[in-house]
Amino acid sequence: MSSVLIIGPNFHYFMQSIERAFKTLGWDTNILTYDTPIHPFNAWNTVRYKIAADKEALREISKENWKNEVETKYESLKPDLVFIVNGENLLPESVKKFAKHSTVSLWLFDSAIRHPWLQALVPHTNYVFCYEQDDIQVLKSKYHVDAHFLPQAADTYLYHPIQEMSKNLDIVFAGDIWQSDKRKRLLQVIVKEFGTDRKIRIWGVYKPIYKGVWSWLTRERRDIYTNHYATAETLNRAYNSARIVLNIHNEQQTNGANPKVFEICGSGAYQLCDYNPYIESLFPNGEVGLYRNAEEMIAMVKDGIENDKFAQAAAAHQIIINHHTFTHRVQEMLDVVYK
Repeated sequence: MSSVLIIGPNFHYFMQSIERAFKTLGWDTNILTYDTPIHPFNAWNTVRYKIAADKEALREISKENWKNEVETKYESLKPDLVFIVNGENLLPESVKKFAKHSTVSLWLFDSAIRHPWLQALVPHTNYVFCYEQDDIQVLKSKYHVDAHFLPQAADTYLYHPIQEMSKNLDIVFAGDIWQSDKRKRLLQVIVKEFGTDRKIRIWGVYKPIYKGVWSWLTRERRDIYTNHYATAETLNRAYNSARIVLNIHNEQQTNGANPKVFEICGSGAYQLCDYNPYIESLFPNGEVGLYRNAEEMIAMVKDGIENDKFAQAAAAHQIIINHHTFTHRVQEMLDVVYK
């Protein structure tokens, strides 16, 4: 049996989804996770990081402190494949050691163009996979690496239709808000237009307390906004209860898809999403409503509330099940690595 060491950030659901996919495909798996921006991000280190004058220096110390743990883990396993997810807490010299005895595959789910620190590991890996298509040519020309597009996916263990669940929510959104002006602006439009007579639920950090206690305490519409992230179980139920699930990409995503594209459709819900060429290619027959501006978004929300979109949602769900699960993604990666 082939073996893989999966190294990535401490995103519980995401890392488990990757592990499940490898196990489904018959691999022996081990996982090693790290906290970001420094590891471990316990109470003491959280305070240290918040008050640090030189946060980058603290991140480098964190990498050095973790280096022995990760290299010891690797030496004890000597896996056939090291699958690194982002890898922001890894040092290049550790990846060099992995590559001496194992195949090293790196999956970047943040844009390497917009976050240059993600590029540090690229020259030392055998294969690089990007979740933003525009990154591929840049990495190929700059580092002469074997770079490929590998978008996110749905874990059908977590996101799936729930039979006979009533549609008691009109509009649902989940995602980080405070770091995206685009999301703030469009959600404000939604709440202003539909917040009086429609049931809206929004999950996501609107503003962390340490960024402004007063604004957090006095924020309006607590019946709509929940100022923290929701579990996958909560979101799957919310998506199944919604007439429309709204998706708004972060500004950095211009020709790819965030996880919500796949998770929302995986749950069987009807999705409205901001347009980009890749998402249009996924759903060429209107299975997902694509808007290009606030006016189109409002019109599509009204249409989705007034008219049943069951057929579109069912068709989108089938596309995900057939082509865009984590098992599909891992197999696509393995097809490249072991072609």
